Amino acid sequence: MSLNFIRLTPALGALVEGIDLAQPVDKDTRDEIRTALAHHQVLFFRNQRISPRQQRDFAGQFGDLHTHPIYPQHPEASEIMVLDTDALDLKDNAVWHTDVTFTQTPPLGGVLAARQLPESGGDTLWASSFAAYDALSGRMKALLEGLTATHDFTKNFPLKRFGLTESDRQRWDETRLKNPPLSHPVVRTHPESGRKGLFVNEGFTTEIDDLPEEEGKALLNFLFAHQSRPEFSVRWRWALGDVAFWDNRSTSHYALDDYRPARRVMHRATILGDKPY
Repeated sequence: MSLNFIRLTPALGALVEGIDLAQPVDKDTRDEIRTALAHHQVLFFRNQRISPRQQRDFAGQFGDLHTHPIYPQHPEASEIMVLDTDALDLKDNAVWHTDVTFTQTPPLGGVLAARQLPESGGDTLWASSFAAYDALSGRMKALLEGLTATHDFTKNFPLKRFGLTESDRQRWDETRLKNPPLSHPVVRTHPESGRKGLFVNEGFTTEIDDLPEEEGKALLNFLFAHQSRPEFSVRWRWALGDVAFWDNRSTSHYALDDYRPARRVMHRATILGDKPY
């Protein structure tokens, strides 16, 4: 295969041409994609007609796969998470977030495929944590160095919305028990590129551990607003057959909830990652 990467914005994002994701990729192609992912942070593939199993197999070439504790799984491939607005209220995805940061080893990345789309709306935005960090002043970078922040599963999955039935409540309780609040560095070093990026997100980050509550809250609010600036982001308008592969270690994303009552169905495979440092 001969891949072509077309840069989409100065901050992040590339369109990838010359590959059929339904087919197995060789080691050289896999390594090229992995290198491009670390550099571009989110890769987009057009006109990909892949089944849930093929999506799982593609994602699995980059690491072991995560099974989400709350969202439903596809019957043909349990590693594929189904995001269907007819079955779930997904308004919690309409906030800037980085996936599953409430675990000790948040995901390396995600592979998202469009299955059913509204006539308009439902775009997804990704933002570069590298670009956001680089734009900070030297004094702010010095302040953030060495700080940690708490990430909590319940912030984006509150019991009042995800514990409506007895079985839902049992699943929520089990997930909460397995995933108590934990801390990650506010500034994370990417394990492949060595670049530094912000690693807090509005979806799961609740407080700065090393500061008084009010100071920490003010700092988090600043960082949330700062990292969502348009110049750090790319916006993708979905078409059927589109697949996005993003680096969860260096991005946050926002799924626009602007298309109701139309239906939107997406399938996601999540690749396990490592401990942030």
